[in-house]
Amino acid sequence: MFRINYQSIFFAARPVDFRKSINGLYGEVKNTLGADPQSGSLFVFTNKRRDALKLLFWEDDGFWLLYKRLEAGTFELPLVAVGTSSVSISYGQLQWILAGVELSSISLRKRYKKAS
Repeated sequence: MFRINYQSIFFAARPVDFRKSINGLYGEVKNTLGADPQSGSLFVFTNKRRDALKLLFWEDDGFWLLYKRLEAGTFELPLVAVGTSSVSISYGQLQWILAGVELSSISLRKRYKKAS
């Protein structure tokens, strides 16, 4: 297993047409999310049925496109504010989504967080 070295993770608010591959998702990142696809961030997209995810990531000299389709069930998506095109999520949240954890029932315990 490899470990992606990413800047941040952005989950697209709206589902995309999963016939799109790297070039189509590149356009979604630039035009819909208003971000730079080569920024080093990981961009996560879902389909309308929420049974598949695509992750787009730039690494030094090319793009990675990761695709996961569930044989049964759906992915629970993070809450996105109305009018926004994406939400920033943590690596832990992405792992929970991929593992099928129900996000609404998770409560995180208080931890120190350095002010930025």
